[in-house]
Amino acid sequence: MTDSSYRIHGATGDWEVVIGLEVHAQVTSNAKLFSGAATAFGAEPNAQVSLVDAAMPGMLPVLNRECIRQAVRTGMAIEAQINRWSRFDRKNYFYADLPQGYQISQLYHPLVGEGSLTIEADEKAGIPADKVIGIERIHVEQDAGKLMHDQHPTMSYVDLNRSGVALMEIVSRPDMASPAEAGAYLRKLRAILRYVGSCDGNMEEGSMRADVNVSVRKAGEPLGTRTETKNVNSVRFVMAAIEHEARRQVDLLEDGGAIMQETRLFDPGTGTTRSMRSKEDAHDYRYFPDPDLLPLELDQVFLDECRESLPELPDAKRRRYVEELGLSDYNAHALTAEVETARWFEALLLTSAAAQNKVLANVAKQAANWLLSELMGALNKAGRTLDDGAVTPESGAELLALMGAGTISGSIAKQVLDSMIATGDAPGVIVEREGLKQESDSGAIEAAADQVLAANGDKVAQYRGGKAALFGFFVGQTMKAMAGKANPQVVNQVLQAKLGPAGEA
Repeated sequence: MTDSSYRIHGATGDWEVVIGLEVHAQVTSNAKLFSGAATAFGAEPNAQVSLVDAAMPGMLPVLNRECIRQAVRTGMAIEAQINRWSRFDRKNYFYADLPQGYQISQLYHPLVGEGSLTIEADEKAGIPADKVIGIERIHVEQDAGKLMHDQHPTMSYVDLNRSGVALMEIVSRPDMASPAEAGAYLRKLRAILRYVGSCDGNMEEGSMRADVNVSVRKAGEPLGTRTETKNVNSVRFVMAAIEHEARRQVDLLEDGGAIMQETRLFDPGTGTTRSMRSKEDAHDYRYFPDPDLLPLELDQVFLDECRESLPELPDAKRRRYVEELGLSDYNAHALTAEVETARWFEALLLTSAAAQNKVLANVAKQAANWLLSELMGALNKAGRTLDDGAVTPESGAELLALMGAGTISGSIAKQVLDSMIATGDAPGVIVEREGLKQESDSGAIEAAADQVLAANGDKVAQYRGGKAALFGFFVGQTMKAMAGKANPQVVNQVLQAKLGPAGEA
């Protein structure tokens, strides 16, 4: 049990919350787990259904090797035990979207055994220290179809496009004790899946969803009866479901009631859960080994290929950014939280180093700060995203090089960036077209400075009388006279030469 300070306050005292998540992640594969039918999102209903998926008589499943490869790579990414021998079972139940009358899954001998995932400390979120969350298993199974209740006033239709799609069910241990910990776990797991490439993590499309197990207890007491809230499809909703369900259970227990082991649904509109059905146990599904599928045996060559294909994962990348590139922990975490951001940053870094003829560490801080503050801020303001191509790593590197060479100032760079987002043009083209080159000619700057000093003789006298803060005024006025195009460093040098130290008449 965690030492998290999160508690539900009730009339009889404080209650601890115990949380476990079962995450269903759709495996990245062009074909389904046991058939060659396509898996693309958004197809017309029943357009991607093979005879196997529709459970036509005599159709036998053929295991998709790529689905197994992706699940093994996922297990390796969380440092889990990979079981070289596993087996598929039939989970028997009747439902309209399950044409076989059973689901092929792995109850007794899963492909992946115990592993773990570490969530990072976040004082603001109520996570006081890094915490290891145990992962009990990852098993591979086929998805069911989808019932469509809004197509006809009196009938429900069935779409079997998802029937047979490969899922990884990633089962955590009940190691989380707050909505914040559950949210951090889900975000971290999603990031790892996306880095590995084994699941796209698009929760809004249903390719990653969570069953949320919640129970409550007083400190020191045994685990309470848990409920399972099914198919929650966003991190925010998972956290809201936990918040509501924990409070509901505490209120019920303090009123003298009992918690029923049941399956519940989360209503995003009201932020509440409601009962769906009583929770079944394994024996209710009459599991038995699938007679149409041989046990799965993995050889060492296959396992070695899986391990060698793994990319640098977020924790290792974050450490490298801090230790080798000198980035702050905050920036390193922000850059590695999403794989697309990390890839974009590294492309920017390599291109910037080449353009400025510098080693990576010497441009890393500038590139990171610009990406996380200037670029992200400008994109958010324009309603754009990093991956929509408005600004590429190459055009970003060109902008940084223009700043590094003194061709444009930092303030002008912001103006150029806005134009890049609006037009898609390269920064060099924008600078030439709009006449934004920074003026570094000391003669022109001296002339502008002389005009400013002549027009503000009273302030010059105050400065020389000791009012040092006025130096910034002269810099600003000179920059204004130069339409913002003067090199600030040269402006400072010119004014220092003309005015001397404050207080020296």
